[in-house]
Amino acid sequence: MTSVIVIGAGLAGSSAAWRLAEAGHDVTVLERGTPANALGSSHGSARIFRYAYPSRTYVDLVVRAAAGWDVLAAANGAPLVTPTGAADFGATRDPAHLADVLADAGVEHSWITASDARERWGIAADTDVLWHPDAGVIDAERAVEAMLAQAVAAGARVVTDWPVASVTRTATGYRATRAPGTTDAPASFDAEQVVVAAGGWLPDLLDALALPDGYRAGFPELEVRQEQAYHFPYRDPSTAGAWPTFIHKSPEIQVYGLPGGRDADHRGQKVAEYNGGKRIPSAAHHDQVVDPANRQRVIEYVEQYLPGLVPEPYAETTCLFTNTPDEDFVIDRVEGITVLSPCSGHGAKFAPILGSFVLDLVEDRPDEVPVLFRPGLAVAR
Repeated sequence: MTSVIVIGAGLAGSSAAWRLAEAGHDVTVLERGTPANALGSSHGSARIFRYAYPSRTYVDLVVRAAAGWDVLAAANGAPLVTPTGAADFGATRDPAHLADVLADAGVEHSWITASDARERWGIAADTDVLWHPDAGVIDAERAVEAMLAQAVAAGARVVTDWPVASVTRTATGYRATRAPGTTDAPASFDAEQVVVAAGGWLPDLLDALALPDGYRAGFPELEVRQEQAYHFPYRDPSTAGAWPTFIHKSPEIQVYGLPGGRDADHRGQKVAEYNGGKRIPSAAHHDQVVDPANRQRVIEYVEQYLPGLVPEPYAETTCLFTNTPDEDFVIDRVEGITVLSPCSGHGAKFAPILGSFVLDLVEDRPDEVPVLFRPGLAVAR
């Protein structure tokens, strides 16, 4: 048994805590606020679960994640992914290539003409539409709750309102020290290993971790964006249960949409411009203020491409994307610190298997983690 501190209780950190505790490790989760809070990337009830990727590696991981969602749903006693199907269109999205990758991976898919897409959903697609029926919508907040419940049942402890200020070496491992004056909890925790799943807070924390200089120098540059999403009502309320998730990518704009969850009353489509929000240094600068220019841009998009929606948002929210230059994740261990950053706005769907990768690293099985997630391989250790 190894003692492990997990920093962060979003989807990634909760998954790590679940899998580590389930395997018998002594786990302490340190969350700067509360799990799945609105200042992070894992709040709310609507995230996309989809199979369509231009990379076979990611498609295969989605297949594996789907099985993980089934395991978690069984443990939770209720499903966490609502089936909706997914539509991909737009010349830059290149749905023909996506279809080839899905075919190679054995994932069910078919084609829908642009005219049929308009009649079926009220989507005015500018190309034929790639459809894969096994996609859906993830309830992110309840997924976090479910994974933490499994972790706690297996012996983990969760400490909230405990922002980590630094991680330093000790004779037996590492010490996490909290920011002063924030809680009556202990000022520090010690463990043999540390997992850092800090999301948009990671840029602030990287320099405060006991990472070797060479590793830190080779770490991908992180870009944090304060994203905005808007909920538009269905023109015909009876179609509420029929709309899919979608991704549309053209040379002018990339937009994604999905049926809104319970936090938007299930009565509209959640629509957002991908990476359309402002860049901020870290999550500490998340002001939750929606940019009026972005709102107008998305409204104009809805008017042009989504005639099945009323182009007047009835709800809106902000969230964080933490991007790497190539949009690949970072799941890597150096010495006793594992950095877990499933970022760039597409990590939620992999939540049930992220912790499995962390377990592999903690138990010294690094070859089980895809090479593209491990920047440390390119750095002399």
